Amino acid sequence: MVLGLSITGSPDHGDHRIPVPLYNPCVLKSAIVLIFFFAATGRVIGGQEPGQEQPPILPQPPAQQQPPTQQNDDQPKFKVNVLNVCTPSTEEQAALKSALSRVSGNPTLADDFEISRGRATLKDAPASKFVRLRRDFASQSPMMTVQYSMSIDEKTTIETLVLRMRDTKEFFEISFEDRVSAVAASPLSVVLTDTPAARIRIERLGKSSIVLARCEGADQSVYEPLFKQASDLTAHYRGALGLRTAFRPDIAWLATSVKSGMSSGSHKHP
Repeated sequence: MVLGLSITGSPDHGDHRIPVPLYNPCVLKSAIVLIFFFAATGRVIGGQEPGQEQPPILPQPPAQQQPPTQQNDDQPKFKVNVLNVCTPSTEEQAALKSALSRVSGNPTLADDFEISRGRATLKDAPASKFVRLRRDFASQSPMMTVQYSMSIDEKTTIETLVLRMRDTKEFFEISFEDRVSAVAASPLSVVLTDTPAARIRIERLGKSSIVLARCEGADQSVYEPLFKQASDLTAHYRGALGLRTAFRPDIAWLATSVKSGMSSGSHKHP
């Protein structure tokens, strides 16, 4: 706040009135205190020592954003399919029936074949012996190859027949399997007596497998037609493949002791 004040001059200069601004005493007092404060502190601003130049303030770079954490994108993904092998659904039964109907009971096989036999040892498992026979179908057949195998260890004999299709839209492979006690029946007996199939499996592209297997204690009467058809097909292919005739010596070889140490090998019959 500024106030007007008149000052009377001396006699030498005559009577003059000079306006002199007069500040509010409180404002003037505050200004004087600030002047003495800066003079005493030596112009210490922002932690600067007296006589030291203030460093230039550089612009800070923007904070970098952390990339989002990948949530196990690189981890392999697993899909688990649970197979109801004892009581497949109505849809699975229809798929099994359709696959069985496509397997020919009167195969036309090519003359060429491959057969191998040998001895295998696995960790925490008894030693076993095996015979494998593979034959091709004629080019006009809807099926491409058939493979038969029999393996035996000191407890169990396993017989497997695998048929592969040319057209894989519905399925590309169907297999039949049976297991018997190695003590109760010899390998030749399994072939000659047409041991019934106890397991049916179809493999499909882009879909889960479908399996029907014998299960103790389960009511599987509704599946008997499927088991019977699989058993009939297996019996027919035992004869068509020559397991009872041309390749009978190979099946009989399985009856020799598994612990004999015979090395594995392969051969072709003339």
